[in-house]
Amino acid sequence: MASVQLEQVRKVYPNGHIAAHGLDLEIPDGEFMVLVGPSGCGKSTALRMIAGLETPTGGRILIGDRDVTTVPPQDRDIAMVFQSYALYPHMTVRENLAFGLRMRGARQETIDRRVEEASRALALEPMLGRKPAQLSGGQRQRVALGRAIVREPKVFLFDEPLSNLDAKLRVETRAELARLHRRLGATVIYVTHDQEEAMTLGSRVAVMRDGYLQQVAPPMELYRRPANQFVAGFVGSPAMNFLPGQLVSGLLPTPGGELTLGIRPHDVEVVTPGAGTLDAWVDVVEPRGSELLVYLRLGGNHAGPELRAVTPPDLAIEPERLVGVRFDRERLHWFDEEGGSVDFPRTLP
Repeated sequence: MASVQLEQVRKVYPNGHIAAHGLDLEIPDGEFMVLVGPSGCGKSTALRMIAGLETPTGGRILIGDRDVTTVPPQDRDIAMVFQSYALYPHMTVRENLAFGLRMRGARQETIDRRVEEASRALALEPMLGRKPAQLSGGQRQRVALGRAIVREPKVFLFDEPLSNLDAKLRVETRAELARLHRRLGATVIYVTHDQEEAMTLGSRVAVMRDGYLQQVAPPMELYRRPANQFVAGFVGSPAMNFLPGQLVSGLLPTPGGELTLGIRPHDVEVVTPGAGTLDAWVDVVEPRGSELLVYLRLGGNHAGPELRAVTPPDLAIEPERLVGVRFDRERLHWFDEEGGSVDFPRTLP
């Protein structure tokens, strides 16, 4: 396997659109790096530049110690898995798995060994003789994964490979990918728009927006210490609450301008109204099995700012009722007028 490094990588299209603004990213050998962000943020463009399917306008891309910025895709020793399965319909599963190795002139004993290992790892052994039309969507995606695995490349690139699967299969295939990465020790770069997928799979996660890297960190660091308001709002489900400083006037010092208070729904406690609490009107209660998602209106009336809270499932709470709320003082986040994270104040007085 090998490390991957992007040094001031830019991509400007002929129409003037800038898809990547000087990306600097170092991915150590064996890391599972996830690029995540909304549509149009530049994550797929970054992956395609690493693969050699797009040529950077500026900067360098290194795989290991080798500068591959202008090297053709077939000479980069990478394997890419796309959202579409791209299987050969007239070939069996075994033939699809072996095709790339055969085209590279691998010996038959090497082909047989790698196909057997990949099919065993992905539970494809019972279907090696079938053709793609006889497989489910999840099985086809596993074949596409297996075709990449048998090549034993330096780097695996995944471009939203689970998007075509239903919710149950996505969860199962995510677990398979995590197990495979642990077993192979492979360098993986994985693109997704799904922040839950990013948080569960990545050793580190790179959050992108409008062609810029916003933050690169382990999943829980993104969740607990977001670099800015965009990352704070993008990472985590349900999304973080954002409240302008005036809403807690008298408690919130705002030297040098307004601040926005961020608090995650899991860090909001719903209690009986009283001293030391903020009044809130219960708008909607959504049972989620292991928890309740409660939509509140601050100020005790229908017109107040919305606040979401996650509570235990057995909490006796109904819509159209007045309650009190408390914030976990150690879990408050503050953002300036430009959306940047600020350290002061970390807690309410």
